[in-house]
Amino acid sequence: MRLYSHADCVSHQTPEGHPERPDRLAFLLTHLEQAGFTQDHPVWEASPIGDELVHQAHHPELLDRLRHSEPGEGLTPLDPDTWMGPTSMAAARQAAGSVWQGVNDVVAGGETRVFCAVRPPGHHAEFDSPMGFCLLNSVAIAAINALNLPNVNRVAILDFDVHHGNGTVDLCRKYPEILVCSSFQHPHYPHRLHDVVAPNIVNTPLAAGASGDDFRRAISGAWWKAVEAHRPDLILISAGFDAHRDDPLANLNLGAEDFAWVTQQITGLANQFSQGRIVSTLEGGYDLQALADSALAHLEVLAA
Repeated sequence: MRLYSHADCVSHQTPEGHPERPDRLAFLLTHLEQAGFTQDHPVWEASPIGDELVHQAHHPELLDRLRHSEPGEGLTPLDPDTWMGPTSMAAARQAAGSVWQGVNDVVAGGETRVFCAVRPPGHHAEFDSPMGFCLLNSVAIAAINALNLPNVNRVAILDFDVHHGNGTVDLCRKYPEILVCSSFQHPHYPHRLHDVVAPNIVNTPLAAGASGDDFRRAISGAWWKAVEAHRPDLILISAGFDAHRDDPLANLNLGAEDFAWVTQQITGLANQFSQGRIVSTLEGGYDLQALADSALAHLEVLAA
């Protein structure tokens, strides 16, 4: 298993008190080091994503808009939730580049599992707009471009963040080769695209207060048969850990053991259909200890 991160992803700044803060990634990386995980799985750095790869997924003007919005100093809001500082563009390009490098690693056969410990997250970024803390949709960019790689005809994106992956649905719904499964608290942010009806889109809403057992039943009832029918050559995971009971931004009651469970199920499907190939990337998770514990549980299963 390979682990990717980058200092640019830590240095991406948001306003004081913003939940998507540098401490998220710094705390997680320290936790992985203290747990001994990075002794066996050292942190690698990937190249930033190329413009042409972004243009395959997003509106061609999005990159220009982001570059023009990035301040030389201080912070600039793109919307009330989504901010840019002097290193934000580098962080977003590094996050997307890490996921894309992970895809190339597993398709080339050098690795079978990759986790990208990166920020900002990506799954809310839509075709032509950043939103919800997200600038570029790393997982959708990787999925769409992966279809041009040898022997990758079908991709599955499995998103268990507590917020619906509206951007991933927006970017991928016109690609029947890409299956998108998203579980999320409902009704809740982002309040859009959760009702898209398409053969390759599986939306799995969960009521506020849902337990780990509720999550497991809903996922088992909706996702696994869809993945089995799709028979993906590659599985990508949008790994949000904000459905944890301690997370301040939502009201689900999952624990680290539930994230371990869903990861075990996904690895079983990957072994069956995708030659074991999984690339996972960090999305949400805003209580530092809950994020660190849940991500480590996810990684221990991926690395087993």
